[in-house]
Amino acid sequence: MKKVLQWLFRKPVAWLAEKVSSSPDKKAVFDSLSKLQQDIVNKKGTNGVVLPFDMGSARFIIFSDQHKGCRDHADDFAPAEVNYRKALQYYYDQEFTFINIGDCEELWENTPKAVIETNRLTMLEEARFLQENRYYRVFGNHDLEWNYLIQQNQYLKPIFGDQLKVYEGVLLKTKHNEQEYSIFLTHGHQGDKKSDGNPFSKWVVAAIWTPIQRFLEISINTTADSFELVDRHNIMMYEWSATQNNLIFISGHTHKPVFASLDHIDRLTKQLEKAVAAGDEEQAKRISAEIEKRKLEYAGKKFVKTMAHPSYFNSGCCCFSDGDITGIEIAEGFIRLIKWETDDKGPVRKVLEESPLYYIFDSLV
Repeated sequence: MKKVLQWLFRKPVAWLAEKVSSSPDKKAVFDSLSKLQQDIVNKKGTNGVVLPFDMGSARFIIFSDQHKGCRDHADDFAPAEVNYRKALQYYYDQEFTFINIGDCEELWENTPKAVIETNRLTMLEEARFLQENRYYRVFGNHDLEWNYLIQQNQYLKPIFGDQLKVYEGVLLKTKHNEQEYSIFLTHGHQGDKKSDGNPFSKWVVAAIWTPIQRFLEISINTTADSFELVDRHNIMMYEWSATQNNLIFISGHTHKPVFASLDHIDRLTKQLEKAVAAGDEEQAKRISAEIEKRKLEYAGKKFVKTMAHPSYFNSGCCCFSDGDITGIEIAEGFIRLIKWETDDKGPVRKVLEESPLYYIFDSLV
């Protein structure tokens, strides 16, 4: 009977989730991102931090959208936890600075207390970075509660310590060819009318969507399934980044990896076309297998346009349904889109895209 109910209700639940999950408005996105960036530059308030870095020696790992839950059928993070913890161990040992850019915990569906109790060991792994001053945390729309000191003091600081600060954005600054360049990081929900602190959307997810998910054992990663919607939001954030001078923008929120303003599935499609044209059957088979593996996350993907100005990056998410996670690395003078997946030997790191950082900066014209 439950399988019949799953079949009957999956589409209506997905439709409801899409209706309350995202509604980006271009003017609101532009205004919100511009204001946040300028507030951080001008040190207005405490909603951001400026971090100078050296292109040759800096090592950053940027993850977002873990959506840590409570190990039930509504918990999108559970399948990815093994890969995520292995990645944290790797980046800790390699002396990376960890920038966590929002929706780290799923607080629309769960209470802070329940999430903390369930994910204490994983969060302690994150806290090790802070103990060595190598951790920065940004809040998103699904963990907006961490923006408030009462919740930080009650739930986060017993794990991370009193030195923890939670920001809305981080601004990395460096120099190249005697010019200053910035890398602006924030979650990316700003200007999204149904995500930017909207209490109604939160209520629908908590009171209606989540109980249905748990009862029917349906795990729906709405943002990753609804690519027409996601593409629209990614394009808006790209368009904002293209109006900025000497700036790269890195966000999360949409759950869809983007590297140098072109999303990963579009790059795979172009690579497949090239391999077929060259008669490289082995390469074509490998790329086809990768696209097939992603068919759930990329269901309904529509090619929109090539975005040539390489100013926008998206970390993807740490809650893909197959347990894979994606993120952005900055290290050895390169910027990389990476994935951690599990093979027959366990979790492994894979570089999906990479470019020298100076090349990206030189292309921002």
